[in-house]
Amino acid sequence: MPDMERWPTSRLLSTAARLVELAWNEKLRPLGLTYPAVLTLDAVATLGPIAPGKLAQSVRVQAQTIGPLLTRLESRGFILREPNRFDRRSQLISITALGLDLLEQSHGQENSVLSAVNLDSESLRDELMAIVRDTKIN
Repeated sequence: MPDMERWPTSRLLSTAARLVELAWNEKLRPLGLTYPAVLTLDAVATLGPIAPGKLAQSVRVQAQTIGPLLTRLESRGFILREPNRFDRRSQLISITALGLDLLEQSHGQENSVLSAVNLDSESLRDELMAIVRDTKIN
């Protein structure tokens, strides 16, 4: 294993995030979900009905990235796409009862990913929220 003692904090954070995402995807596989799908369902459940562009902003991906994911979620019955009655050129995304059920199940899986790691999760959460909130992308 590489000498992590010499790694900058950003590399440690990036590597930890990838490893957690991979572990979470393993836990989500039996539910037929992926990490990006859960993030999207969570945003739709919280903010929906929501336009695809605003949804992409919320989960911090490009608008063209969210389209194929929404198509997969819709085909499995997790979300609905309906015309926006205020702007017929756009759609609104909402979550279905099935999507809410799977989202709830996924949250249980999410909590189990880091259960084997001995850390102060509240302190880590506070620090990660500061990074997400305060990091600006140009």
